[in-house]
Amino acid sequence: MRSLHLISFFFIIIISKYESLDSSPVVKASKNGDGFCSAPSIIESDEKPKPIYWKVTNPTLSPCHLQDLPGYTRSVYKRDHALITPESHVYSPLPDWTNTLGAYLITPAMGSHFVMYFAKMKEMSSSGLPPQDIERLVFVVEGAVTLTNTSSSSTKLTVDSYAYLPPNFHHSLDCVESATLVVFERRYERLGTHTTELIVGSTDKQPLLETPGEVFELRKLLPVSLAYDFNIHIMDFHPGEFLNVKEVHYNQHGLLLLEGQGIYRLGDNWYPVQTGDVIWMAPFVPQWYAALGKTRSRYLLYKDVNRNPL
Repeated sequence: MRSLHLISFFFIIIISKYESLDSSPVVKASKNGDGFCSAPSIIESDEKPKPIYWKVTNPTLSPCHLQDLPGYTRSVYKRDHALITPESHVYSPLPDWTNTLGAYLITPAMGSHFVMYFAKMKEMSSSGLPPQDIERLVFVVEGAVTLTNTSSSSTKLTVDSYAYLPPNFHHSLDCVESATLVVFERRYERLGTHTTELIVGSTDKQPLLETPGEVFELRKLLPVSLAYDFNIHIMDFHPGEFLNVKEVHYNQHGLLLLEGQGIYRLGDNWYPVQTGDVIWMAPFVPQWYAALGKTRSRYLLYKDVNRNPL
């Protein structure tokens, strides 16, 4: 009888332990497919969904088994391409901007004819003007800014919206709280009497375009008219989709992976890439992409257009 009482006692203890564990938050490795490896996280039933492009400003810095390896980085710089990953970004005050830190990702020092950088605007910050004859495009990946021009008209830019500012166009980007922008700038190459205009828009308002022979979805943020010497493409791939054409062309590219992960071929190199990675592609470097993981891949791509390469 005593043995029976002891067995019952231990059985009650085991059941109590099980119930207490079952009622507590579950600790498990992330399975969201957004990075190569994520640290363990507490999964709560009332966890709020992350905003679009959240991972760009909160990236997985490295595979978990390499996070404690001093000096490790996925960043690569070569003659005809570069992969700049988040753990390599170096921020410093942006010239002529107030209360804003910038990380230059692509510059002419690499061989590019354009500049691409992140601008992290803090509370009560504002932009500076680009140099003479420089055109600018800003794309919001986090937060919100207000665009004001010389006529004192203002427009609020939120995540996934953008503005193209023609050369010598006086404007200001002001931020009350905080925001992260990706900025492209280049010296405008004039063509006859063609002129560009201020453009404000958002990705979801742009139509899907035909992509003969390809499966990805394509949107262009700027008009295709001759006045514009570059464009910004938004390209979406479902998991398992890839570029059919192994491209080799005279155009340069600056790319930011906004969502997802995959494999990028650049020259003879094959790079695992994920949200937050930036790529520079020089003219004629062989290039190809395949989307991996469980969620779509979306990247933003700079491309020079409408000008004779001579």
